[in-house]
Amino acid sequence: MTATPPQSYSPLVPRAHRPALEDTARAAAKDTLTLLVLPLLAALALPAAFAGGGTRRWFGGRAESQRAEAQAAKDAAAAAFYELDTAQRDLRISIETITAVDDTPAARRAVSDFEAIGRRIDEVSSQYIDAVDAHDLDRDDLEASAATRARTELTRAKDELVNAKKELDRFTEGLGPLLGKAETQLARLAPAVERARQALLAASNALDAVRRTGLRADDLAARLAALGPELTMLNQGAGQHGVPQTLERAERVSREAEAVRVEAERLPEKAAEIDHRLVSLRTRAQALTTRAGQVEPILSELRRRFTAACWQDLQRVPEQAGENVRQAEAKLREAQAARDAQRWPDATSLLSTARALLNTTDEAVSAAGDRLTRLNAVQKDPRQEIDRTRFAIRDAQRLAMAGRNTPDPRDARPLDDSVARLERAISGLEGRHPDYWHFLTETEAVRRTVAGVVARIREERGTGH
Repeated sequence: MTATPPQSYSPLVPRAHRPALEDTARAAAKDTLTLLVLPLLAALALPAAFAGGGTRRWFGGRAESQRAEAQAAKDAAAAAFYELDTAQRDLRISIETITAVDDTPAARRAVSDFEAIGRRIDEVSSQYIDAVDAHDLDRDDLEASAATRARTELTRAKDELVNAKKELDRFTEGLGPLLGKAETQLARLAPAVERARQALLAASNALDAVRRTGLRADDLAARLAALGPELTMLNQGAGQHGVPQTLERAERVSREAEAVRVEAERLPEKAAEIDHRLVSLRTRAQALTTRAGQVEPILSELRRRFTAACWQDLQRVPEQAGENVRQAEAKLREAQAARDAQRWPDATSLLSTARALLNTTDEAVSAAGDRLTRLNAVQKDPRQEIDRTRFAIRDAQRLAMAGRNTPDPRDARPLDDSVARLERAISGLEGRHPDYWHFLTETEAVRRTVAGVVARIREERGTGH
């Protein structure tokens, strides 16, 4: 049966309708051809259907076995590639952690070694990709020899990937100390920055509380304001300023802000303490003025009863005492002005100066009275001073001989000299006008020498007492 399209048209058909008739003829021919081709295609498909429904040609058991082995090698290589890639990504994160924190030679060396390992990984990865691209295991006409070559090359690529993974693992294990240090610092970072912020807030609140009591605390406010730029850099983060630098900055800000807070909270107590010291030192200055007036009568008695050597070093005590008291009172007035202006450091410093002047005056005034007391005692009975000094010498001599047949010359010589010195001081008491003050200073010097010998012996023997 043949479908032939019309070759000509009846003259009865108008020319305008001829294209439509041609389209109709072509459609009829197409339908006829379809009826003829479909049965033929169905007949050709039947043998393939009965053969098992596959699309590849049948090459026998050996070829399919080689294909399967090659595919298994390809899958193993893919798994090794994935494991290596994952490990490298994880290690890169560790390296970035270290470099963010550590800039020591060890850290820089770790980065260099990682880059070298990365080049090795790039090399074996390229070999793997080339092996995969070189063999199409899904080809219908894949021969057994080609499958064998594919299996060999893919297995070799897999082995290289595995070896690179082992090298990467060894390198990762060696990074343990560096990574631990870096992670520790990173773990400290956020809490340290938060502590700094909280310390600044606490200091600011403490200053506000102090100001509500009428105290200005201008110096503390200036110190706190100076920390403003530091807080700005903390807020900008470690990414911009570095982890070690940010940690150090956060700790410094915490310390300084905490110091401001403590001083601010103590400021009312400090103001009250300054007020108390002002009152106390004024009272002491007045008392010393009274006591300084009593030095002149003491000096008169010393001049009348004892030789010049016993009192001439005290001649300027009344004058010096008066001058010191006047200077101390001037410093107290300055301290009061500084306190009123709330210049706390100035007030504290001025009070310390006034106190030192009054201490010096107290010692000088007391020295005159003590001198008369001691001279009276030794004039009445020098035996007590002599016995006290001799006892100290004998005690040192017993210690020097303890456990020995002969004394150490380092001990014996100063002790023998001390005995002789004491005897000379005792001899100096003879005569009509003995120098009692020289006697007292000599016995004191002997006791100091003896005490030095005793201390050295005990230290060397390790007795400690």
